[in-house]
Amino acid sequence: MEKEKEIPEQHQTRQPGLETEMQPQPDSTVEEYQGSGKLKSKVAIITGGDSGIGRAVAVAFAKEGADIVIVYLNEHVDANDTKKEVEQCGRKCTAIAGDVGSEEFCAEVVSKTISDFGHVEILVNNAAEQHVREDIMEIDTSQLERTFRTNIFSMFHMVKAALPHLKKGARIINTTSVTAYKGSSHLLDYSATKGAIVTFTRSLSLQLADREIRVNAVAPGPIWTPLIPSTFAPDKVGSFGKDVPLKRPGQPDEVAPCYVFLASQDSSYMAGQVLHPNGGSIING
Repeated sequence: MEKEKEIPEQHQTRQPGLETEMQPQPDSTVEEYQGSGKLKSKVAIITGGDSGIGRAVAVAFAKEGADIVIVYLNEHVDANDTKKEVEQCGRKCTAIAGDVGSEEFCAEVVSKTISDFGHVEILVNNAAEQHVREDIMEIDTSQLERTFRTNIFSMFHMVKAALPHLKKGARIINTTSVTAYKGSSHLLDYSATKGAIVTFTRSLSLQLADREIRVNAVAPGPIWTPLIPSTFAPDKVGSFGKDVPLKRPGQPDEVAPCYVFLASQDSSYMAGQVLHPNGGSIING
């Protein structure tokens, strides 16, 4: 399948961005991907599940037999599109809108999940936001707190809410980033949260190992998602992802198989680890 796509200069004035406004549209589903029941009868909660990597993971999980709960902020059209794609795979999908930075909302998500499905086996902490600032002096307290609440506080909230319902064999998968390892001069607070997620993953994995709940993470590189045109200037979007060894940005459906692997029995001997779909960058993490 051809993944080399010309990305024209573009910008969205709101964040989170909208997948419906992106040109070209990201590849969220591989039609040739045939599930084999790896997640049959399981229930997965996916934050940031309306678009981008979250959508691709939701559809891949559905193809593997899971019912899905997608959590998103306010991108209702994108969320509805994802819900339809999951349902086309023959699985059920609940969409819940709200701010994952709120502990009360995270508790509501898990409560709704249990009400709708009766159980949950997989938690994917994927929601994130980022804001370009070239100087640390430009990062005010409001932005700093907001970025940390969305990107890392939410993971604490979701895990605490879900943990009483997670049994032996459950999986927690956190989305970190290549910036956790390489750093980013213009995404200082975002990169800091992503570094925190790596350590959170490793530490939580140690804490839950005796309960046989596996905790791992995925650290994507430059992936074509709504976060990109809603974050960067048009010229930066036009050249996005061309600085990695594979010379192009990745597509969400190229990342989703990492989550399927970590959610399934295939990864039974992996805990506290990070997978790196990043276009060939060697980061030794």
